[in-house]
Amino acid sequence: MTEQLNHSVLNSKKKHIYFIPGTAANSNIFERIELPSDTFELHFIEWLIPNAKNEKIESYALRMCSQVKHKNPILVGVSFGGVIAQEMSKIITCAQIVLISSIKNRNELPNGLVFVKKSNAYKLFPSNSLTTLENIVKNLFGKKVKKRILIYQNYLSFRDPVYLKWAIRQVLHWRQSNSLPNCLHIHGDQDAIFPIKHIQNCIPIKDGTHVMILTKAKEISQILNQKLR
Repeated sequence: MTEQLNHSVLNSKKKHIYFIPGTAANSNIFERIELPSDTFELHFIEWLIPNAKNEKIESYALRMCSQVKHKNPILVGVSFGGVIAQEMSKIITCAQIVLISSIKNRNELPNGLVFVKKSNAYKLFPSNSLTTLENIVKNLFGKKVKKRILIYQNYLSFRDPVYLKWAIRQVLHWRQSNSLPNCLHIHGDQDAIFPIKHIQNCIPIKDGTHVMILTKAKEISQILNQKLR
């Protein structure tokens, strides 16, 4: 009985980390992240389909919060998952927010995406083309990773066209003007989607690209283990 009680007390001291994947990705993208099980308990949040094509990001974040079952969690978000993590932190109290390959405010959007936003060019992107894995990879991660489509196929399974067009619009029209406090930002110096020259106050990862959650998982794990203790 004493042994069971001690085990329960030990578990209660663990830090609960909730991971939110990037656009179109599923939680398998975190499979290479390794953290000590005696300190951290890992949980994985999956994407929901928007209630409507014009659902507000605040409403969506509230629904995502229903997947969080512990008080004062640490939220870790990749790319658009980082944006959603920040919106969720406005609803529930979080111990910390960790952003990976993401942005902290609208001012960190690169000029190219700002142009796409102002020109409304993204509205011309046909939703049915988003349902093909090849186009998702090419548009989100660049042509250089086209050859790796088969490798990423296991990770990019959330391809609902309503969600994808909604997610792209939310990134481009995100209204957050100032960075939230208590944010730990990890960013690759070769990120083509959100170039690091636009990112303030981050921990840089050498040769890290927008998909470094897969290619630089060991380095990211080390940073998380050091900074979240």
